[in-house]
Amino acid sequence: MYRIFIDGSAGTTGLRLRERLAGRPELELLTIPEALRKDPEARAGRIAEADVSFLCLPDEASREICALLPPEARVLDTSTAHRVSPGWVYGLPELSPAQRERIRSADRVAVPGCHATGFLTLAAPMVRMGLAPADYPFTAHSVTGYSGGGKKMIAQYEAPDRPAEYESPRQYALGQKHKHLPEMQAVAGLRYPPVFNPIVADFYSGMAVTVPLHARLLAPGTTAESAAAAMADFYAGQRFIRVHPYGETPPDGTLAANALSGTDTLEIYVFGNDEQIVLASRFDNLGKGASGAAVQCMNLMLGLDEGAGLIGKEEES
Repeated sequence: MYRIFIDGSAGTTGLRLRERLAGRPELELLTIPEALRKDPEARAGRIAEADVSFLCLPDEASREICALLPPEARVLDTSTAHRVSPGWVYGLPELSPAQRERIRSADRVAVPGCHATGFLTLAAPMVRMGLAPADYPFTAHSVTGYSGGGKKMIAQYEAPDRPAEYESPRQYALGQKHKHLPEMQAVAGLRYPPVFNPIVADFYSGMAVTVPLHARLLAPGTTAESAAAAMADFYAGQRFIRVHPYGETPPDGTLAANALSGTDTLEIYVFGNDEQIVLASRFDNLGKGASGAAVQCMNLMLGLDEGAGLIGKEEES
């Protein structure tokens, strides 16, 4: 049996992780007395005892607790604190077979941000396959459910006296300083950060990310159809990423951001023509975009079935 500790189990991601892991007989969830929940030394001791620990903390709190840990403590950090830090492995195993092996053997894994997951699953393959240059002027649009904002935003959206503006999609991070931008640039291998337009809307969970591309700025001969084929090759054999064939669209011709809510699957579509291409990913911001990704990485680190405790779309009840 493997011992697991969740530091910060009262937050949205921590609560979801506890729900996911509680029913797995191969795991023992370590706890800490309520009186010691904010005691750094007590928490660090629990992390040192565990086989793997999840940090579900604000960035600064994550940095503080990591400074107290022995090097051999195995940690999955769900915050933004360490996603581009030396010595930390980025927790997106589908990027390459080598990335999956790095996660297996890592002691420090940074779980990707939700927006970053949507962008990187689209942009990183284009750069790695040589279809887009590292200096391509990427743009990304991301529509998310309000649960991505944590307890405070959930309470704001579900308040009976909320402002009328909450009924409309709202674009934010207008100053191009969103906290996911560093990992989006670094992990994709981009010379410049993308122009990023995140939008929060009035639904609980789900996410759709689109990346528009001009074929004239890509590798010669790249079209929407060839890009779709290349993406399918890149993700061939992945359990939780599905690339739809070129020309295939959802039944009603629209891309609903909440279609995969409650699952750990990420779907990729490629739309467009010979001149203009739109790459799109959709998934659950609380699943593949948060706790589902963390569980997937934990499974790899412990040598378990990578999909244990995860929900593919075909398994959705």
